Amino acid sequence: MVTSLQVRLIDNAAIKSRPDNYITVTVDVKRIMASWQASLFSYEWLLPDGRIKDPAELPEKEQPKREAVENSLKKDEALERPVLGIGLLENVEIGSGRAVFLTLAAHGVQTLDVHIPKSNKSEFTAFLAK
Repeated sequence: MVTSLQVRLIDNAAIKSRPDNYITVTVDVKRIMASWQASLFSYEWLLPDGRIKDPAELPEKEQPKREAVENSLKKDEALERPVLGIGLLENVEIGSGRAVFLTLAAHGVQTLDVHIPKSNKSEFTAFLAK
């Protein structure tokens, strides 16, 4: 675990082909996590009570992703800003950058800059940091 968390974020490569379709917003991590818990993919990273799994509890394919983010944090390397959207069940979905978002959440980050589609701007109002 990183003792002194310094996070530098850069634009996610996933949006570079269509940067005009995305905006960057600052979200409340706890609100995002509460919504993302309803995702069909949350079981990989979350325990039934909503807590983020320890690295050893993650599925084998997710462990290297968590480790890579942890190593980048230790080296003070920039991380790609996660890309979030609204899913079919009207909950938040974490697209590209899921390991970054969840690792930072596990470290207690309370607010985080993320990319969202411009088309989802109004749906994210409830998730914005105050």
